[in-house]
Amino acid sequence: MRIRSLAAGVGGILALVLLVVLGLLVTGPGPGGPGRTPVDRDSPPPAAATLPDGTDPVAWAGATAPGADIPERTLQAYANAELRQRERTPECRVGWATLAGIGRIESRHGTLRDAQVLPDGRVQPPVVGIPLDGTNGTRLVPDTDGGRLDGDPDLDRAVGPMQFLPETWERHGADGNGDGVADPHQIDDAALAAAGYLCSGDRDVTDAGDWWDGVLAYNASGEYARDVWSAAAEYAARTAPAGDAR
Repeated sequence: MRIRSLAAGVGGILALVLLVVLGLLVTGPGPGGPGRTPVDRDSPPPAAATLPDGTDPVAWAGATAPGADIPERTLQAYANAELRQRERTPECRVGWATLAGIGRIESRHGTLRDAQVLPDGRVQPPVVGIPLDGTNGTRLVPDTDGGRLDGDPDLDRAVGPMQFLPETWERHGADGNGDGVADPHQIDDAALAAAGYLCSGDRDVTDAGDWWDGVLAYNASGEYARDVWSAAAEYAARTAPAGDAR
């Protein structure tokens, strides 16, 4: 009786394992699970409809935000960055979906730790990363800005909704809202700076190699780049073409 009960128990466990495996084969791993993005540096960039010249970012974001599940004010900044960067480097062809992929991974589109993007594009409270002191998988980055952007006079921290290091912001910061100030804590500025950063080095981010090089320049982690790819592909798939939002 004891042997028969043990055999029945083992059989039940094996059956349960088989059901779980079959479920994963059918549905795939859950969100954020290992291997949920089977892409690598040979994979083409996520395909998203290009915003037509003359698109009104405000109107387009208002129509698109519900389906994209991105805060409307933040999506407006991604659209504006695509259009503005096309004027600066037309050969780069960076799109809003890639910027949205980075924004989701870096700060949940400016809402990390209960922050919010205000109507003027400022993120409050400011999103500031951990001190880069060389521990917990970080590299050591001594202060480069006297704490002006990150409030830390000893070590650098990533700042703003697109998480720029102060030294990188010094090179790639941009004025996306036309107020004469490049501010990493303002979403239009941060999104346009991210677009410029991805396009630096004469990249064409519709090319697989250039897309991956650009995202890995942002964060030299294959897992990070795959997460950005996955998020960008999701946004592209969930939104309709830009149409006539002008």
